[in-house]
Amino acid sequence: MPGVLWLASYPKSGNTWVRAFIANYLVNADSPVPINDLPEFVKGDGPKHFYEEVLGFPITKPLSPKETQELRLLVHKKFAHESQNTTIVKTHNAIAYLDDIPTINPEATEGAVYIMRNPLDVALSYAHHYGMTHDEAIERLGSEENALGGTERQVLQFLGSWSQHVRSWIEAPGLKVHVMRYEDMLLEPSDSFSGLVKFLELPEEPERREKAIEFSSFKTLAGQERSQGFIEAVPAREHAAFRGKSVETVPQTARFRGENRIRFFRSGKLGAWRDQLTEEQVSRVVDDHREVMEAHGYLDERGAPVF
Repeated sequence: MPGVLWLASYPKSGNTWVRAFIANYLVNADSPVPINDLPEFVKGDGPKHFYEEVLGFPITKPLSPKETQELRLLVHKKFAHESQNTTIVKTHNAIAYLDDIPTINPEATEGAVYIMRNPLDVALSYAHHYGMTHDEAIERLGSEENALGGTERQVLQFLGSWSQHVRSWIEAPGLKVHVMRYEDMLLEPSDSFSGLVKFLELPEEPERREKAIEFSSFKTLAGQERSQGFIEAVPAREHAAFRGKSVETVPQTARFRGENRIRFFRSGKLGAWRDQLTEEQVSRVVDDHREVMEAHGYLDERGAPVF
């Protein structure tokens, strides 16, 4: 039975970028796939409506962590059975056990693409996206209890620390996994996305690949968000940094369906942390994640950040 191929990543690491590339490669049209059509190509395991579909009725009160875990197994099984072909699904969950229940259903899993990004840059994007200070984001990235969700739109997703998350996927026993670094996608896009095309066993067509790279670029995606809004952007009314404030005063927003949402595509730059994090903050990130950063080329032989 074909199963789920996971697009797994810590939040703000390039998952949406990879989804956009896949959608544009599959469609192979003369114009970019609209960003709000991406869920039609790669759904996620976080939206609450999938759990309501399994239950058969609306979820009107918060699920407990155990209830979420039990339902998640059924949602993953449903994904695996929806098609005779492989189903690609986005997840931010680490591979772990909560209440003795796996966060990723092994029986539904066919393989994974794991997308990683320098945690120094992740901290910046994480802070902006979730409405917190850089110090708070750095603390979250270092916490083995870190989790997301439990909102009106998303169920609980277990992240753990950045290092824990990376290891859980890349070192998972028996898992067929293809690793992509955000930095390689930016600096060597042809080679990076060519590797993805081969892993997905899609036809290898250079012109088609280069067009998909262009149509999924940060410039293209950010432009679409400015003109159309983005369904996956956080509504300003839910954003921690702006609760209680008039939405008209919220900076960096794009409207979607008449509602202000925090801009999803913020910068996309490499090494933005160099201008925004203090030396002490950089040291904290490196100290928290030194071993994994070294293993994946984010620190040089002297222990200094590479990107």
